[in-house]
Amino acid sequence: MDNILLLNTIKDYNDFMQVETLHPLVSVINMSTIPPLRHARKNMGIYTIYLKDVKCADFIQYGRRQYDYQENTLVFIGPGQIIGNNDNGETFQPKGWCLAFHPELLHGTSLGRHIQEYTFFSYAVNEALHISKQERETLIDCMMKIDEEIKGATDKHSNQIIVSTIELFLNYCIRFYDRQFVTRKKEGKDILHSFETLLNGYFVSEKPQSFGTPTVAYCADQLHLSANYFGDLIKKETGRSAQEYILSKTMEVAKDLLADRSRSISDIAYTLGYQYPQYFSKAFKRVVGTSPNEYRML
Repeated sequence: MDNILLLNTIKDYNDFMQVETLHPLVSVINMSTIPPLRHARKNMGIYTIYLKDVKCADFIQYGRRQYDYQENTLVFIGPGQIIGNNDNGETFQPKGWCLAFHPELLHGTSLGRHIQEYTFFSYAVNEALHISKQERETLIDCMMKIDEEIKGATDKHSNQIIVSTIELFLNYCIRFYDRQFVTRKKEGKDILHSFETLLNGYFVSEKPQSFGTPTVAYCADQLHLSANYFGDLIKKETGRSAQEYILSKTMEVAKDLLADRSRSISDIAYTLGYQYPQYFSKAFKRVVGTSPNEYRML
C-alpha cells in the first residue's frame, strides 16, 4: 500500500500542486494551469474546497469508495480527512478551482468561532454540492477576490478581508446546499422513510439491549451517509434534529410498551436501550410532559 502524504500546511499543499506559495495560510489555485499530477493518498491538515469544472480523470476516494464527481460540483475537505487515490504511476490533468486555508488563518476571527457550523466540511464526498452556472460564477468571484488579496500589497487589513471573503463564500454554500435539499426533495423523502424503517426495525430487535438507544451516527452509517449530512437533511425535512427525531420515536415506542401494565418501568427502560431507568423517566417526561407512571394513569 502506498504511503499517505501529510499535507499539514499551505506550503505542503502548494508544493504537491506545484504552485508557488504567496501566502502561508491561504491559497487559490486555478487547477487548469498547473502541470499534470500523479495520484496520491493525502492526509489533509487544512481546509480544502474543490470546484470541478468538468468531469475528468482525477477521481477522489473516500473510505473504500471512489467518486468521479461531475462538472460544477463542490467538495469540502476538513482537517484530518484523507482523500485521493494510490499512485498507479499515471498522471492526470486537474480541472477547476481550489481554495485552501489553514485553521490558523481563522484564529481570533468570527469565522474561527463558528467554523464548526459549516457542517458540510464533514460530509462524505458523495454528498457534494452541485451548483448552477450562475452559482459557480458567484463562488469563483469570491475566489478571485481572495486571490487578489494574496497577490496584492499585503497590509494589516489583508487577512481580515481574506477571512471575511472566505466566510461570504461559505455562506453562499449554505444557501446553495439549502436549495439542493429542496430540489432533491424526493431523495430526502426516501431517506426519511428509510430512517423511519430503520428505527422500527431497531426497536423490535435485540440491538437496544446490546448497543443502547439508537444514535445519529449509527443511523447515518446504516443509511450510508455522513452524520452531518444526515443530520442536516433530517432537519430540513422535519424541522427537528435527527437526535430529536430519534428521541420522539423512542418515546412513541415507550407509550406502546407502557400500555402493558404487567411490565415495570425498569423493564421498559432496558427494552428501549436505557442503562438506567431514571434516565428513561427523565427523557420521557421531557418529551411527553408526564412521567411514565403518570402517563399510565391517564
